[in-house]
Amino acid sequence: MTGKAPLLILLGATGVGKTRLAIQLARRLEGEIIGADSRQIYRYMDIGTAKPSPAQQALAPHHLINMVAPDHNLSLAEYQDAANRVIADCQRRGKLPMLVGGSGQYISAVEEGWSIPRVPPDANLRAELETFAEQHSPVALHERLRQVDPAAAESIHPNNIRRVIRALEVQMLTGAPISQLQIKRPPPWHIFRLGLQLPREILYPRVDARVDAMIAAGFVEEVARLLEMGFHRRLPSMSGLGYGELAAHLLDGIALDKAIERTKFRTHDFIRRQDVWFRGHDNGTVWHNAAQVDVGELAARLADYFKQAVDTDDR
Repeated sequence: MTGKAPLLILLGATGVGKTRLAIQLARRLEGEIIGADSRQIYRYMDIGTAKPSPAQQALAPHHLINMVAPDHNLSLAEYQDAANRVIADCQRRGKLPMLVGGSGQYISAVEEGWSIPRVPPDANLRAELETFAEQHSPVALHERLRQVDPAAAESIHPNNIRRVIRALEVQMLTGAPISQLQIKRPPPWHIFRLGLQLPREILYPRVDARVDAMIAAGFVEEVARLLEMGFHRRLPSMSGLGYGELAAHLLDGIALDKAIERTKFRTHDFIRRQDVWFRGHDNGTVWHNAAQVDVGELAARLADYFKQAVDTDDR
């Protein structure tokens, strides 16, 4: 192959069925799965992140899960570098790299070739901004960002305090808005962008049932172990769906049924925000109803697409 190398992106909201389809496609297309999930990167966080089980991981090669401990703040630049290395390695070995997940920022950073500011975190500044958000509200912190970088503020939800703080941190330390520093240099790949979706009246009950299944599988015990290991509830990793709510149950005495209810509500809100991101960064996604996918037909279509793309390059 002398032309552009192939990359399959499989994205969609949480709970829509990406893991199962990715494994089925990987087995048919000699693919390797590269996780694009901002919580599955953490070790010891298996149940609440719906991480592929050991049995599932044995069915197809998986990369970029269990990368770091929960107290390691993996930067977007670190993730991008790691993903690019794995993609290049797969392509060298003649395997189809498959970027799979629901973390839109991870996917966009890799697909669109973001030039991410290499500004190291400033713990004192971050603590100051976190205190401001606690005292004045996340909306007030977001307004500070809007005043110095309207473009970044437009793309970051006010409740995503971690990203708001990062944008302010970059601007305050460099004097330049992060939106101006994030130049895009799309890599020279043949990308097929596949999306899975379900109507919300189907997806919401589905993710609610998944939360109940996680509780039955030991989600509460998983959070208790993390706390016992010394991982503080305020860590970015512990802000994942359900982790903060169950920490409040264990540490503050909030009733378990209330913690579960809040987890389900947050999951619904997260799905809505995922949809907003995917619509705003839709680079030609081919959407499929997750309940109506013919895996064999889809695999054949993908194989034909990549073959034609490569043949065109080689002419």
